[in-house]
Amino acid sequence: MENTWAISYQSQQDVLKTIHDLFTIHDDTLLNITKTFLREMAEGLSSYGCPMAMIPTFVKGVPDGSETGTFLALDLGGTNLRVCEVTLHGDQTFSLRQQKYKVSEALKTGEVTTLFDYLADSVDAFLTDSGSPSSALPPSLAHESHAKVLGNEDSDQPYVSLALTFSFPVEQTALDSGKLLTWTKGFAAKNAIGKDVVKLLQDAFDRKHIHVKCVALVNDTVGALLSRAYTSGGCILGAIFGTGTNGAYVEDVVNITKLRNEPAAAEGGYMIVNTEWGAFNNSRSALPTTPYDNKLDRESINPRFQAFEKFISGMYLGEIARNVILSLIDASPKPLLFGGHSTGLLNKQWGLDTAVLSEVEEAWQGIGRFASSKADISNGEKLKQVRDVIVQRLGFSDALASEVSLGDADIVRQVCTLVGTRAARLSACAVAAVLVQTGRAHLVGAGASGCGPLQDDGRRIGVGVDGSLVEFYPQFQRMLRDSLCVLVGPEVESRVDIGMAKDGSGAGAALCALVAQRQKQANHTQAAYGHDAHNVTVQIRSAEEQVQDREQM
Repeated sequence: MENTWAISYQSQQDVLKTIHDLFTIHDDTLLNITKTFLREMAEGLSSYGCPMAMIPTFVKGVPDGSETGTFLALDLGGTNLRVCEVTLHGDQTFSLRQQKYKVSEALKTGEVTTLFDYLADSVDAFLTDSGSPSSALPPSLAHESHAKVLGNEDSDQPYVSLALTFSFPVEQTALDSGKLLTWTKGFAAKNAIGKDVVKLLQDAFDRKHIHVKCVALVNDTVGALLSRAYTSGGCILGAIFGTGTNGAYVEDVVNITKLRNEPAAAEGGYMIVNTEWGAFNNSRSALPTTPYDNKLDRESINPRFQAFEKFISGMYLGEIARNVILSLIDASPKPLLFGGHSTGLLNKQWGLDTAVLSEVEEAWQGIGRFASSKADISNGEKLKQVRDVIVQRLGFSDALASEVSLGDADIVRQVCTLVGTRAARLSACAVAAVLVQTGRAHLVGAGASGCGPLQDDGRRIGVGVDGSLVEFYPQFQRMLRDSLCVLVGPEVESRVDIGMAKDGSGAGAALCALVAQRQKQANHTQAAYGHDAHNVTVQIRSAEEQVQDREQM
């Protein structure tokens, strides 16, 4: 068995209370964490190279659901690549057609031009399959020309706008430009590092005479924001609470001081910022670190990095709970769980999936597949359900199943609740920080510095979320909202409209192609008529303003 943080104790209740205290975050601690979050946001907005990178995305428009058109997205980030066609209906609804294509190991490790040629071929196959075999574009995409909008005035052939979701580290320098910093996820294509991935893709399209224009490089969190904005009429924050975590929000360009003399700064207006908040507080000066967190971090592939993510995301919650459970199994002078017995899954790093924690909670709460028509189920019956989950999902053999008592089930249930609750409460700090940063909330107890007028006072505040935790983990969103109420007060919390923003890497990316086209149109208008750049930005943001106007009616 691997080395664990074992417990020496005098009474079982003392041990359980110690664990409870380690994982319980009091309200004043939540407030201090949020203040630290705001400080690190400010540092990232003013300087490059900060752990919380606060990356300018150069996306300066947010849809409101009234837009129409058909756009493409190409999503590369793993074993499969995906091509999506999104048709916007103009009534806050859209239809999605998609196709997945396998990315072989040879493509992942061969020449980068071969990989991007395959991406272009996949888009071409998708377009051809959706129209006539002899047509470069399907009828749904060829009904209007984008040539002038996209700077191809000398072409008689219409171009299709496409956004690329590229789930690898890039240094983005414009909406349609970003240099690859490193490969991850098993990719190692040659001669790619430092290259502009948009140019690599566009060159592949051009070599093959495919009339597609890559107009935007998209982060899936930005896509979540745009997707929710379209389907709900407006959104200021897109957040991922799943296997990993991140957030993107709409920021006043004047606050992104590291842009300094760049054209985007001179234009003013608003821009979506990709926070990369998974790296918040890598120093762990504010996060409530336990020995179990330290063990997880030390044994991870990236020690001392992505600290916030390791506290709240689905990739890590199961491992935290596993570390706690092992310490109770190894406790002395007498084991506190399972009679000192463990299993192969519990002894293996990452052997306990966060989905098991979710299932334990469902069994205890009597929801999901454990829902019952009985009006009142005793705690004893609930613990029997929890025990069954533990025996089945933690790999206890028939011979060892008898070692799992109802008391053990109750302890494991408490551990799962503590780990999940802490994650939800910490997640609220990120949401609250964005609300405060954008002037839509003051922190409760902030004193005189937090008493000014609020932006959008009295109006709906749109937040789009995605990820397995926020969608499936029992009571995660309720716990997040309860903590948000503590941080920003009940009036603001009641106006925060949190809704699922599905498929940010697909539908959201296609919406980014829409935004890119609008920005291109605005730039052409500015060049033709000499309009003030600030006025152009306001035109791009008119969707958000329309939402506000409707809410005031």
